[in-house]
Amino acid sequence: MYATSTLTARNSAFATNALGQQKSSSVTSRGRRTTLEIVAKKKWEKQALTPRGLPVRIPMHVKTGDKVLVISGADKGKVTEVVEVFTKTGEVLCKDVNVKTKHIKPRGEGETGSIIQREFPVHHSNVQHYSEAQKVRSRVGTAVVDGKKVRKLVKTGEVLAN
Repeated sequence: MYATSTLTARNSAFATNALGQQKSSSVTSRGRRTTLEIVAKKKWEKQALTPRGLPVRIPMHVKTGDKVLVISGADKGKVTEVVEVFTKTGEVLCKDVNVKTKHIKPRGEGETGSIIQREFPVHHSNVQHYSEAQKVRSRVGTAVVDGKKVRKLVKTGEVLAN
């Protein structure tokens, strides 16, 4: 009897909505039921959503246009610039970093396939801000300058743009 009721309670925590998507719910310490809905982008990829249904955004220390130093991976030691930031996955696209060869299939009739080299994103924890003036890497802090909150490098005190 005990095992059956535990199994039933475990199965009731997972339900499917009208589209057949899986919902996971749990009861918090205050007794409210929170729902974390997982929506499938592809068959094998799942995107975490907030209770309002928006994608979970990952807070990052880098922004587009920042000078960074790659601190791990095949391109370790390379100084580059952030081209794009992907807040859903926590990755950044850097210029001339993580370059891979991609084979493109022909789409239409009479088209030929091609082999291109392009940059792929790296995780934001694999890059660190870099000071061009002092030639040193540093973490980022905040300071109030003229009544405005700005980002600055901790080691050098250099104020970052934007």
